[in-house]
Amino acid sequence: MATAPVVDLQRFARAIRARVAGANIVGATLVFLYFGLFPSTGVTGGARGMHTTIVSLVTFGAYMAFTGLIAFNYGPRTGRAALSWLFEGRLPTPAEREVALREPWRNSVWPFSAWAGAAVVFGPILQWNLHNPATQSLRVAVVVLLGGLTTCSLTFLLLGRVFRPIFAIALAGEPPERPLTLGVRPRLLLSWALGSAVPLIALGTAPIGLDAHKRAQLTAPLVFLSLLGLFVGGVAVYLAARTVADPLEGVRAALGLVGAGQLDVVLPVDDAGEVGLVQAGFNHMATGLREREHLRDLFGRHVGVEVARQALEGDAGLRGEQREATALFVDLIGSTSLAQSRPPEDVVAVLNALFAAVVGAVGAEGGWVNKFEGDGALCIFGAPDAQPDHAARALRSARSLRATLAQLDDVDVGIGVSAGVVVAGNVGAEQRYEYTVIGDPVNEAARLTDEAKRQPGRVLAGESAVRIAGDEASHWSRAGTVLLRGRSAPTTVYAPS
Repeated sequence: MATAPVVDLQRFARAIRARVAGANIVGATLVFLYFGLFPSTGVTGGARGMHTTIVSLVTFGAYMAFTGLIAFNYGPRTGRAALSWLFEGRLPTPAEREVALREPWRNSVWPFSAWAGAAVVFGPILQWNLHNPATQSLRVAVVVLLGGLTTCSLTFLLLGRVFRPIFAIALAGEPPERPLTLGVRPRLLLSWALGSAVPLIALGTAPIGLDAHKRAQLTAPLVFLSLLGLFVGGVAVYLAARTVADPLEGVRAALGLVGAGQLDVVLPVDDAGEVGLVQAGFNHMATGLREREHLRDLFGRHVGVEVARQALEGDAGLRGEQREATALFVDLIGSTSLAQSRPPEDVVAVLNALFAAVVGAVGAEGGWVNKFEGDGALCIFGAPDAQPDHAARALRSARSLRATLAQLDDVDVGIGVSAGVVVAGNVGAEQRYEYTVIGDPVNEAARLTDEAKRQPGRVLAGESAVRIAGDEASHWSRAGTVLLRGRSAPTTVYAPS
């Protein structure tokens, strides 16, 4: 299994603890400031006020110690379990990735449960301890819950940045098919809740506990302002979130189409800001991919798909290597008289029909058409991709090609097949080179093609190819020996049975 990049886990854990603790301190400070600005009635001074303060502080300290002990044991244990793959130095499984991507949310939710418990604990105590118990109990519970919501929201926003290096590792293998954390729209709404909704709701609770006269004076304007702020702020942030989220969803959908191979996608650039730059960047990327795919297609048609693939993968340069391969040579009979007796367009049509048949027969057996040479073609099996059964493939291709060409008018060819050791590689200069195959099998295949033109079956194979062809050899019969041009010793040849 692939290993994960090294991460300073101790520094990562300290960063999480610092931000969780900082968010809770901010929430607690805001709660205390609220009660400092809007104190409870009847407990602002004297012995009763001191007694209330002492009881509140003792209760608060005991509760903080209790919840802190739970957090000290619960947080690191569950965090280590959720990121066990990181501690083991490997990439996560899909299930582990989902758990890891939800860690900021989990670290934000569990502190809220502690704040909710505080609302339950402090409510009854203050109900027993304060002069106006029922209303103050409700008020304290609501404000404490608002402090918890502030802590939860702030924790999530702070941890999002801390977890980014972990998310980069988790998402390196394969991104999730669906969102596993809050998107742009919920995050903006969460920021609005933290900056506007919570203060406005807290402001709306200020009249609770006041005497009837003061409450009558403050309740209507405070409630009106709070509701107005909530409505206007919520609508404004929602609309702002849509202006960002909707175009990003369009980009995400377009990226999915490109990933599926549909490269003709064009996004409308309907934003003049950063989102518009993202849309324009996507269009530039898609244009580049289309151009690259077009070049790849043209390149593959000129040099062959296998050679094009190796070149695009960076496997290029002037070099060669020895390979066991089989050469199949095809040459048109009577091409000179054909060119003299037929219009050029007819000659081209005959050659195109010939080469189409060659490409079809050779490609069906996994061979590579190395080059078209005027009215002939050199085909290779076993290079550039190694093929243990290269000889059998070439011989099958020769039989299939002959059967196909026999059905075409004005197309009569000789076919030669030979196997052995060749040198395959890029030949030329650094500025211009081509992948080709050199060796005795290529020369022998060309000589066998010349000899095949004088044979009724028009197909000859050297003994070197038939000997290693396996079951395919049963389709070939010995056709005697011939003295090939440029050879001092006769060559044993075979023809299809």
